[in-house]
Amino acid sequence: MSNKTLSVASLGFPRIGRHRELKFALEGFWSGKVAEADLLETARKLRAENWALQRDSGITKIPSNDFSLYDHVLDTAVMVGAIPPAYGWAGGDVSLATYFAMARGSERDGHADCGHAHHGHGVPALEMTKWFDTNYHYMVPEVSEDQAFALTSQKPVDHFLEAKALGIHTRPVVLGPVTFLKLAKARPSTFKPLDLLAKLLPVYEELFRRLRAAGADWVQVDEPILALDLTEGERHAFKLAYEAFAKAAPGLNIMLATYFGAAGDNLDAAAAVPVAGLHVDLVRAPDQLDAILKVARADQVLSLGVIDGRNIWRADLAAILERLAPVVAARGADKFEVAASCSLLHVPIDLALETGLDADLKTWLSFATQKLGELATLGQGLAQGRDAVWEAINDAAQAVAARASSPKVTDPLVQGRIAGIDAAMTHRKSPFEHRRALQAKALDLPLFPTTTIGSFPQTSEVRKARSAHAKGALSYKDYETFLQKETAAAIRWQEEIGLDVLVHGEFERNDMVQYFGEQLAGFAFTQHAWVQSYGSRYVRPPIIFGDVSRPNPMTVRWWQYAQSLTEKPVKGMLTGPVTILNWSFVRDDIPRSATCRQIALAIRDEVADLEAAGAKMIQIDEAALREGLPLRHRDWQHYLDWAVESFRLCSSGVADETQIHTHMCYSEFNDIISAIAAMDADVISIETSRSKMELLDAFRNFQYPNEIGPGVYDIHSPRVPDIGEMTDLLSLARQRLADRQLWINPDCGLKTRKWEEVRPALVNMVAAAAQLRHAAR
Repeated sequence: MSNKTLSVASLGFPRIGRHRELKFALEGFWSGKVAEADLLETARKLRAENWALQRDSGITKIPSNDFSLYDHVLDTAVMVGAIPPAYGWAGGDVSLATYFAMARGSERDGHADCGHAHHGHGVPALEMTKWFDTNYHYMVPEVSEDQAFALTSQKPVDHFLEAKALGIHTRPVVLGPVTFLKLAKARPSTFKPLDLLAKLLPVYEELFRRLRAAGADWVQVDEPILALDLTEGERHAFKLAYEAFAKAAPGLNIMLATYFGAAGDNLDAAAAVPVAGLHVDLVRAPDQLDAILKVARADQVLSLGVIDGRNIWRADLAAILERLAPVVAARGADKFEVAASCSLLHVPIDLALETGLDADLKTWLSFATQKLGELATLGQGLAQGRDAVWEAINDAAQAVAARASSPKVTDPLVQGRIAGIDAAMTHRKSPFEHRRALQAKALDLPLFPTTTIGSFPQTSEVRKARSAHAKGALSYKDYETFLQKETAAAIRWQEEIGLDVLVHGEFERNDMVQYFGEQLAGFAFTQHAWVQSYGSRYVRPPIIFGDVSRPNPMTVRWWQYAQSLTEKPVKGMLTGPVTILNWSFVRDDIPRSATCRQIALAIRDEVADLEAAGAKMIQIDEAALREGLPLRHRDWQHYLDWAVESFRLCSSGVADETQIHTHMCYSEFNDIISAIAAMDADVISIETSRSKMELLDAFRNFQYPNEIGPGVYDIHSPRVPDIGEMTDLLSLARQRLADRQLWINPDCGLKTRKWEEVRPALVNMVAAAAQLRHAAR
């Protein structure tokens, strides 16, 4: 091939820092220990490091404005002035206090503080939900019918100029206006946010003019909703928006980026808009390349997302080169760029930080930094020929082949159990109404029973003890004694405040998925492979590299200890197979459904052991069931069939008297309510406080028969809701559900909160339940 260059693009890089610098700066700022100037300086250093790393790795299209202090959708809402009146903003610059109030809530009405816990009504945070089908959460923008938009900040321009001052020419990234409005929530819900597009476009036009004046020649505009089912009106919105942009800022080239799936029937709409470039995801949707080549304009740059931005497996570079080389040769290297499928936000930063991984496994992996190298190799290989990158290609090929043939990956015993699954294993012995009567007699609970979702605050003392034990500085016996004291104190306190169903607090658990994965065969764990979930909440997803099984009981001993301390029922607490799957980096060599069934059998064994030990209630959390839902409706049923089957496989082996609970995090339930009912859990708890119980409409309209615990306490905020706020929410719940269906609980687990927030909130929750029982007499 010729010596022409081929552009190599990064669509976004992790924000958190190699050593979680952003987390510690944020939490220090919220606690009042870090000054605003120091927080902003930490952020500036992280941006500079990211830009330099990408430049030095051979990336030629380096993103800016992919950095956020909390969430890029929230950044966009603030940038365009979509700030609800409750946050007290009166125009002009938006303070960090207001920004974080939208993200986390505030303890003072109309005035945002830094997150200190005070008693009072305060202002709740915006709703939060999953970013498409990823494990990342975004803040849901709120817009009104008379919404006035304005460019309240020029953060994309500022970050572009910041990089420019460092000698790095970047391609700014902005969330597209159609996606922004499609994701927004209408307040009130009597209009469609996309109807506001004409009002919003001038703000983007002004932003683009300022970017061009600052020296930007390209801007990446992310429109991931092109991977969704869209109406003709929504497709037409792209035409209106991008024709306006073409006129607003001549000389500023737009790379329209879609990802997370195939453009499919939206491809013609995407190809028809006047943009200089089009990015497509060829990892999630490899078959769309031919269709894209047919509709792309001859002068249009195609960004080919061939490196997986959402998983950690090393790419088969030889296969990618073989596929792309003839395409690039036919159309010309200057009409292509190679890229990750999406932002690298969803993968850990650097494999080099992992010193404890199995040596073979480590050769099979690629984190964000390594993916930059893979991209650079592909760019060079496509521009200069395979011989120019032979060594890197050969090294990758050997790793891919070694993984495929490794005996560490396949377990014949697991394969045999999978083959032996039959329909009877996925059904309870009796229908719910029969089970309800037996459980009511066995448990003898009051109307509106109170409980929590499972975890209690992981204090600094708990984290220090865990760390000391892991480092060998605290003996096993002393660590066990510490955990027993924490558990006993939690049980006593729950009894004192009058909770009806107790939990042991999970002080021994590092993470609701990691804790189980560490005890299951087929999983591997990292030391520093953190990924952002939301704000300063980072997780280290397990790596499922092989067949999954459960060598030994995982939770029975701690449940037995907690139950021995009280006469009240203590729930056994497990994470469900679908959530373990969706919150892990999953094998890509077998179907996800096959891995999920393996995990389900392992959890089934644990359920059986808990029941045999005497557990009357077992909660199997499926917090992430909906987030695994495919983006296209036509693919939903297949996913829901195997996801529901997996849950039932792990939960259906118990006696009728044993009450099965499950928990789901922020989700839109309307479209999957029949699947939730098919799970046949006796009790489901869900997050509803931020939606003011609106999510219960799906259960009411479906006439959902089983019992439900709608969250009355937003655990993602430091606010302490008062009794009146909770009783108001419960009144809304009673309008939608029968009293006998209702449980009372927080939105989610309390692990990330502080005891000084949790104690008064749960005391108020118990008091609210007492008021409700009195009113229902």
